[in-house]
Amino acid sequence: MLTNKQYELLIFINERIREGGVSPSFDEMKDALDLKSKSGIHRLINALEERGFIRRLPNRARALEVLRLPETMAQSGRSRGFSPNVIEGSRSAFSGVGNPTGADNENTIINIPMIGRIAAGTPIEALEDRSTMMGVPSDMLGTGQHYALEVQGDSMINAGIFDGDIAIVKQCDSAENGAIVVALVDGQEATLKRLRRKGASIALEPANPNYKTRICGPDQVAVQGRLVGIFRKYH
Repeated sequence: MLTNKQYELLIFINERIREGGVSPSFDEMKDALDLKSKSGIHRLINALEERGFIRRLPNRARALEVLRLPETMAQSGRSRGFSPNVIEGSRSAFSGVGNPTGADNENTIINIPMIGRIAAGTPIEALEDRSTMMGVPSDMLGTGQHYALEVQGDSMINAGIFDGDIAIVKQCDSAENGAIVVALVDGQEATLKRLRRKGASIALEPANPNYKTRICGPDQVAVQGRLVGIFRKYH
């Protein structure tokens, strides 16, 4: 759920980008929302970014990308041909696979291995290939080791995870109940699912009613990481 001010700011940013291709300035946002200072705008932008509605693009002033709209508005937006907007460039800032270096004003870019593909559907054979690296803003990662996986399938679409997305995963061997994890099943099948512990059993839950929950014994499932973020390319 968004607060009224968060909702108003998101809609204002989206409409300005759609109309002119340029994100509004902080002063314009402040005036549009009738706030007394720009610090309030900073807090609202941070909240929208944390909730996955917008993204700030590095190394560009006033560069915002609208990733999605509130569900009720997104439905009407799709009927008008809505697609996420990127200003100051047509490519998502997070499409960079390779070996980027340097820093912007806020984040250092850290390289993590892109080790293969993960199924968000029927589990596929685990694949590991550390020959490709991906640059990720450091404040997205936190502490610990991380890696990236390309998502295949649509079983997690109701959790906002789509076919072709890049999953950013914190390497770990355990996770809290309800977390979305990379689970290795029977030592050979890797899948991205929500983890539920039910007595002595482990349930790997999809986020799509077209798929069934998979119930496994505790010795069948090894947690290999916890999802911390998603990168998405728009074409």
